[in-house]
Amino acid sequence: MLLLNGPNLGILGRREPEIYGTDTLADIETAVADELSDRGWKVVSVQHDSEGDLVGAVHRHSDSTVGAIVNPGALMIAGWSLRDALASYPPPWIEVHLSNVWAREQFRHESVIAPLASGVVVGLGAFGYRLAARALLHLAPDPLRPQVPVDGPRTSAGTAAPHAASPAASSPMPG
Repeated sequence: MLLLNGPNLGILGRREPEIYGTDTLADIETAVADELSDRGWKVVSVQHDSEGDLVGAVHRHSDSTVGAIVNPGALMIAGWSLRDALASYPPPWIEVHLSNVWAREQFRHESVIAPLASGVVVGLGAFGYRLAARALLHLAPDPLRPQVPVDGPRTSAGTAAPHAASPAASSPMPG
């Protein structure tokens, strides 16, 4: 699982702790790894202050990761090349922000990246990363568990196997 952090997030723990908290990026990496450990997923953590390096990381890991947690930092505002890289990242990914961006300055109220994300977590501090990891456990397929089609198991002929109707399903619904 790719853990992608943008500009200024490498100094978490000492950067404006009243806004971003006291957890370091290493603390967050450990917490995310803990959330994913039961599934056996490993965390590939990348933090860069340069947008180009983040774009390169997305491309390098697009075929080798099952999902991503992305905190673009200020690149949420005008990180168009990061946005385009994430648009071509096939697995599900969650955008995370430590602070509630909508409770802050007006320029932080719009993300060019969020419309592409599978979900967005804001304002919950470092705990938001744990929640994003839990969401990815739900959204990303487990490669060790066989996938069952949405419409149920298939017969050898390729058609959906009949489902046994529950008593509630076979009784008429009131009008």
